[in-house]
Amino acid sequence: MKLAFCLLNYFPYGGLQRDFLRIARECMRRGHEVHVYTTRWEGEVEPGLHLHVLKVNGVTNHARARSFSDQMRETIAGEGFGLVIGFNKMPHLDLYYAADVCYQERMRATRGFWYRLTPRYRAWSSLESAVFAPGTKTGILLISAIQQQAYAACYGTEAARFHLLPPGINRDRLAPDNATVVRVEQRRVLGLADDDLLLLMVGSGFRTKGLNRAIASLAALPAELKKRCHLYVIGKGDVGPFTRQASKLGVVGQVHIIGPSDDVPQFLLAADLLLHPSYHENTGTVLLEALAAGLPVLTTAVCGYAHYVSDAAAGIVLPQEFSQSTWNQALENMLISADRVHAGRNGLQFARTADIYSMPEHAADLIEQRASQRVIS
Repeated sequence: MKLAFCLLNYFPYGGLQRDFLRIARECMRRGHEVHVYTTRWEGEVEPGLHLHVLKVNGVTNHARARSFSDQMRETIAGEGFGLVIGFNKMPHLDLYYAADVCYQERMRATRGFWYRLTPRYRAWSSLESAVFAPGTKTGILLISAIQQQAYAACYGTEAARFHLLPPGINRDRLAPDNATVVRVEQRRVLGLADDDLLLLMVGSGFRTKGLNRAIASLAALPAELKKRCHLYVIGKGDVGPFTRQASKLGVVGQVHIIGPSDDVPQFLLAADLLLHPSYHENTGTVLLEALAAGLPVLTTAVCGYAHYVSDAAAGIVLPQEFSQSTWNQALENMLISADRVHAGRNGLQFARTADIYSMPEHAADLIEQRASQRVIS
């Protein structure tokens, strides 16, 4: 079967982009011909993937997204695709992979009436409505159950159109037999002493991920504990505001923003605690990756996958309504408590038995089912 995958931008270290590539690989493994349409591709092209880079108009992100949507409709018409799968919101999709939070809900919660008159709001709302409005035939591959409630509340989307997928982390995140050796070596490379504490954040988009919250909590630690702590940040984003914050708070030498990296598995094993204080987060795949590595977690209930941390008793999940002082105290408590070690072991045991790996296979199953239904109808 010939499939069209639509993705506005591809870069190797984004969560959405990794999910897209794993689903594409599974479809190709099953013998399907996968064409991907995008406006930008960074990194190597997956062998066997048919890549089409479209030139779009517009300076702003929302203008480029609308232009991409318009060009997609014109470009794939008459190309004989069995199914069109979108990883960004746009019209005329057969299936949409819902990696983003509900834009309409977030704007209602954070913006006033006048914002709804802006071109930005109108563009993003129109693209989202094209997927979720009642009567639309687009099927929705959902990766967070709480988002179904949000979309249904905003748009009245029919329940039958939602298909909840299990998580899909890579099995290479599961702690290997030589995890202790890897941990010791990685910490040696980083120059950490045995009693130093490595706090880890992983994720692109530092503002959304709440890096400012993490830096503030590091600075708020008691002096003796603080000097043993180092915050390592892996991901893509604007470094400047956070370097200035760390400098102002006197912890710039303890905040290490290293950018995108292929060494995430080694950092997960070397770390003592994962911090994930996101402002909004559809899932939070790194939470599961931490569990699989035996790394305890401090996060909030705003993350769609936070319940797995609670289910596994693998850390602390604070309420959605963020409080910096509460977060600061939770961080201090976890760093001085022996329960942190037990939490890491609990997470590893949970990851060895739970189904947190099979998302690409389930997504490919649904793609094939949708295609067969389309042929029959």
